[in-house]
Amino acid sequence: MAFSEVDVKCINTIRTLAVDITTKSKSGHPGAPMGMAPVSHVLFNKFMKFNPKNPRWMNRDRFILSNGHACVLQYTLLHLFGYPMSMKDLQEFRQLGSATPGHPESHETAGIEVTTGPLGQGVANAVGLAMGQAHLGATFNKPGYNVIDNFTYCFFGDGCMMEGVASEAMSLAGHLQLGNLICVYDDNHISIDGDINCAFTEDVMMRLESYGWHTVVVGDGDNDLNSIEEALAECKKVTDKPSCIKLRTTIGYGSKLEGTHGVHGNPLKGDDAEQVKEKFGFNPKENFHVPQEVYDYYHNTAAQGAKAEEEWNAMFAKYAQEYPELAKEFTRRAEQKLPEGWEKSLPTYTTSDPAIASRKLSENVLTALSDVLPELVGGSADLTGSNLTRWGKAIDFQPPSTGLGEYSGRYIRYGVREHAMAAIMNGLSAYSGIIPYGGTFLNFVSYAAGAIRLSALSQLRAIHVATHDSIGLGEDGPTHQPIETAAHFRALPNCMFWRPADGNETSAAYYCALTAKETPSIIALSRQNLPQLEGSVIQKSVRGGYTLIDPEDGKADVIIVSTGSEVCICVDAVKVLKEQGLKARIVSLPCWEVFDQQDEEYQLSVFPDGAPILSVEAYSTLGWQKYSHEQHGINGFGASGPYLDVYKKFELTPEGVAEKAKATVEFWKGVSPIRSPLRRAFEQKNVHTLVGVHH
Repeated sequence: MAFSEVDVKCINTIRTLAVDITTKSKSGHPGAPMGMAPVSHVLFNKFMKFNPKNPRWMNRDRFILSNGHACVLQYTLLHLFGYPMSMKDLQEFRQLGSATPGHPESHETAGIEVTTGPLGQGVANAVGLAMGQAHLGATFNKPGYNVIDNFTYCFFGDGCMMEGVASEAMSLAGHLQLGNLICVYDDNHISIDGDINCAFTEDVMMRLESYGWHTVVVGDGDNDLNSIEEALAECKKVTDKPSCIKLRTTIGYGSKLEGTHGVHGNPLKGDDAEQVKEKFGFNPKENFHVPQEVYDYYHNTAAQGAKAEEEWNAMFAKYAQEYPELAKEFTRRAEQKLPEGWEKSLPTYTTSDPAIASRKLSENVLTALSDVLPELVGGSADLTGSNLTRWGKAIDFQPPSTGLGEYSGRYIRYGVREHAMAAIMNGLSAYSGIIPYGGTFLNFVSYAAGAIRLSALSQLRAIHVATHDSIGLGEDGPTHQPIETAAHFRALPNCMFWRPADGNETSAAYYCALTAKETPSIIALSRQNLPQLEGSVIQKSVRGGYTLIDPEDGKADVIIVSTGSEVCICVDAVKVLKEQGLKARIVSLPCWEVFDQQDEEYQLSVFPDGAPILSVEAYSTLGWQKYSHEQHGINGFGASGPYLDVYKKFELTPEGVAEKAKATVEFWKGVSPIRSPLRRAFEQKNVHTLVGVHH
């Protein structure tokens, strides 16, 4: 299709706005937006389907800016197309409380699909979004009714390709033959340190081809609009491979500093900004100018998108007549509503049930929910037999041509790719209609920390099934035994870290993880068997912490609080203490974050004034000072050996706990009154409460 002078004016408007936006804020990255303006114009106006009046239309094409520092480009496009992005918003770029933060944030700005900035994450998110389309399309599409057939487009730069998470995800995308994924590689040869020849000299296209990708090269991304259009059209025709276009661009195109790192992360100087505008036919003294014909061009594209949604709505109405149950299910899932009464399928336990490892209890939950929650789509990073994340009747999510499964399958073989798994889960969650979960050992959840942080920031529901959660894994030793991991993720805002002590607490963890629509969860699960505890019920556990055992007269000499596999040890310690004339209350605290959401009266009923409190956990004691006066844990690395021997080494036995409890009573008996550690001089005002978690 021929391009006109209006197209060139549109592209140069994007470039000059990038200059003005970063100049006014005195910060930002004008270079990539100036270089990527042509491909953005062609992609959004010639290929993508979207409706700015309804940014959440389910069958819209998804666009991901993995090189999120170039967000001025995306904000400018949102403004031109008529999303809720005013010129004032552009002028308030990077200002406190604006709709235009320094990197794209999906929960802050309509039209942003996922939060990007840490390089490589957006590429992996895009893979997850493409997998979401493939799965829901295979689940709901019928002959004559393509309910879900959108494409996912992703821009990325050299930095993304240097990050391992992108490589992990792109390798999996190639295996999965995701023909609905098209990436554009901004090959501008510049990173913060300068020319990438100082650190990055590989052939990216050869790497992607080895992964099973279709690749195209466009030599002039600055001006050759026809070649850009032809490349995108070619990629859309390749349905059995993901595609990548290597687009040779000039960073900061038009600037005196074009092609150098000087225009990467710094606004242009005044004289440079003026000469750029003059070069592109704009008034050098006028800022934030958008010609009316540019607005008209972009609003016309937006109107076509609105019409596309109207046509989709008409098609879906016919689909609903022919397939009423499928349409009802699709709508429920798209609206992120859980089925009525789903929670009745959660397993419950009594003390007469046998001792079971909590990883097995997790498998019981997943099996019980597999039929009632079809949106539950999960997998493991090559640890299926250890994580127990696959229910018996599960079908693998695989390209049909492999004979290994179907795109409608709900079990994902992630391979040894923990970081990509977590980032892909963010994409699956962002797609909507899917609740993703993924399994690995708790120690290796740390590999995925960057992606989990973004799910918490982005308010995305994703469930991390983290087995082998402590020194209880035994012989594998300290390389696999997490010590600091819990403290790390407990410190992460808007993230639930669950460590259930038995079956009812495991069911409670899943209940909270599934109902918290805007919060990720990590569920830490044992390798060793744990008894079903008297006093444990789901209704108590969903409050994050509760009194499990109390003396008959309610007057405890010491309160012992614990989590997970150490709770049953503390229960047995009560008997040892009783022989020594001491009475103990046992508190189970499976989720700090949920307990912290409870009202003060309830919290103080669990941790009252008057008795010293001892925490017991086979992790670092960091953070336990919030709930306890004394702490018993492991502030070094673990050890290799049979798990009971390892527990004994660290004095995490009934006798060891009783000894520490007695010492706690002795130390604090001269102090009166003993105040609950929950009492503080002032309330923290900057605490990020869990989004969507009920008190």
